[in-house]
Amino acid sequence: MKRFWGFVKKEFYHIFRDYRSLAVLFGMPVVQVLLFGFAINTDIKDASIAILDKSKDEMTRRLTQKIISSGYFILKKNLSSSDEIETSFRSGKIKEVIIFGEDFEKKYLKEGRASMQIIADASDPNNANLLVNYTTAIINDFQRELMKEQKIPFQIIPEVRLRYNPEMKSVFMFIPGIISMLLMLVCAMMTSISIAREKELGTMEVLLVSPLRPLQILTGKVLPYVLLSFINAVTIIFMGRFVFGMPNTGSYVLLLGVSILFIVMVLSLGIFISTVARNQMTAMLISMLGLMLPTILLSGFVFPIDNMPVILQWLSNIVPAKWFIIILKSIMLKGLGISYIWKELLILTGMIIFFLMVGMKKFKIRLE
Repeated sequence: MKRFWGFVKKEFYHIFRDYRSLAVLFGMPVVQVLLFGFAINTDIKDASIAILDKSKDEMTRRLTQKIISSGYFILKKNLSSSDEIETSFRSGKIKEVIIFGEDFEKKYLKEGRASMQIIADASDPNNANLLVNYTTAIINDFQRELMKEQKIPFQIIPEVRLRYNPEMKSVFMFIPGIISMLLMLVCAMMTSISIAREKELGTMEVLLVSPLRPLQILTGKVLPYVLLSFINAVTIIFMGRFVFGMPNTGSYVLLLGVSILFIVMVLSLGIFISTVARNQMTAMLISMLGLMLPTILLSGFVFPIDNMPVILQWLSNIVPAKWFIIILKSIMLKGLGISYIWKELLILTGMIIFFLMVGMKKFKIRLE
């Protein structure tokens, strides 16, 4: 029995000496609890809206102030005409537009009813549904206050319109996210494992003493995955279109070109992971745990980024899938061209350059 407890004691020593095991054992649960606790937030907070007030009377000003002071919305823009609505939505910054009809207060007092319109960006149907529900609740509360003042049953009737996804199909949100997640996991994991396997088996030494240069070796390793990943992306896009009815109102050429750019970025990330990992298991763990959670939680795939704490919103900027999902929704649902998504394309290109430069620098000609 003494030998058994001695063996157990030895195993504890081994665990405590391996800082990477301790990080996985104790650090990962803490990180997951914090991420899930803060990221999974269905409350609306500081959602960006625009208001088109055609009446500009006392009642519309009071209702606008009530909406803004609720803490759920931030007034980003006062629109001067209906022509600005589409431009506001295309920018991606405005999530909802509230329109007050002409002679709002006069119609309310004379006719007993006044109309207004709520237009929401439903490319993220869950978020759009929350925005409309919160806005409607504030309007109903304002109406109850007016009825107490006037002692007469008046009505404010908000008309709701949903842009880009009027039927609120959740598949419109999941298809771009699934494309991003699969490409992130499959491409990065397969590339990193492939290169790490060569290092682990010792065959990388054979490749390094061959006439091939390091850049040619890496290019040869990842080139097959570019083609296979592109086939995966095309398959998912066409399945979404013909099986689930996911529209593509933009250019297929631009969509496929952007997909290739993202694939190259993910493969460059896989090269970087392979230079950090010393074996296949480490490469797989980094790819699975280091990429899957951020892609699901911080990319806007499932949970709206605007509802997260500021620090998580900052962290989401380094998640490549976030920018790819924005691009996919802009092309497929909004029909936007390259002039609207150039910033996201530039960010992905910058990530490619960064990961390739760091990966090539860490890729040693002589194995240690």
